[in-house]
Amino acid sequence: MAVTIRDVARMAGVSVATVTRALSTPEVVRPTTRERVREVASSLGYHPNRAARGLITGRTGNIGLLVPDLANPFFPSIVKGVQARALEADHAVFLADTDEDPDAEAGLVRKLAKQVDGLVLCSPRMAEQELRAVAREVPMVLVYRRIAGVPSVTAEFLDGMRQALSHLVALGHRRIAYVAGPRSSWANRERVRSLRTVAKQAGVELVELGSVTPQFQGGVSVADRVLAAAVTAVIAYNDLVALGLLHRFAARGVAVPDDISVLGFDDIPLAAMVHPALTTVALPQGQAGQAGVDLLLDLLNKRDRAVRRELPTQLMVRGSTGSAR
Repeated sequence: MAVTIRDVARMAGVSVATVTRALSTPEVVRPTTRERVREVASSLGYHPNRAARGLITGRTGNIGLLVPDLANPFFPSIVKGVQARALEADHAVFLADTDEDPDAEAGLVRKLAKQVDGLVLCSPRMAEQELRAVAREVPMVLVYRRIAGVPSVTAEFLDGMRQALSHLVALGHRRIAYVAGPRSSWANRERVRSLRTVAKQAGVELVELGSVTPQFQGGVSVADRVLAAAVTAVIAYNDLVALGLLHRFAARGVAVPDDISVLGFDDIPLAAMVHPALTTVALPQGQAGQAGVDLLLDLLNKRDRAVRRELPTQLMVRGSTGSAR
């Protein structure tokens, strides 16, 4: 026989209304009562009816998540982080892939907004004006994009670039290329800005190339231009681009890192699997997804919390970087 809300209330020694509040709007219930109700509900295997709860709270219990490219190994880890944290909060996740298309992204946002309580947009490509318009209509959190006044989760790009450049400078590199990502990418703009700053401080000659698609083929397409630039090292917008560079360099008989050093960004799983293994700046992925859901839940529950989080980065030194020739 199915467990009902009355069974939970009777065993917890509280009213049905208190059980409802503890499970739907826990912030209005005393912590001790809330935990007792949750423990009883868990022990009995009680799961509230989402539709019925929605009638009471006015919420769907759903979160919308948009990513620009699920084929990019960087984003599935963020998705898993979002799903794990949403599950803990008893929310379902509706996932959409925008295929790096700002117009498709705008259309999906409008469709999802009608079916969810809030949105988590990962590396959105839409213009700032459009994103602000969405934020006025539905609770929204940005992951790896920052707009003033909109809750966001980003990484310490400046520190990441400082780690990367300091590593290359210590190896003797003084003329370094940067292969840029999409012009519409906020993360790319931040990486360029950060790299220019640290390159100037270090007295490094920076050669900027791109923009390229943030995929393997993007790196392949720009590799010959990197070699023609007569640099001793190259920093790629992301690891997929860096892997494309490695592939083309090998095809041309260019040894990495003996002839040229290659450094990526993201630390996707493939970075450690190739030969030589890719030196890269690791960005938080699962942690960023979880932080995005936390900010969204704070927004939905009108909690007075910080609307901006910056997560640390870490340089992963592997075989694709070596002393300048």
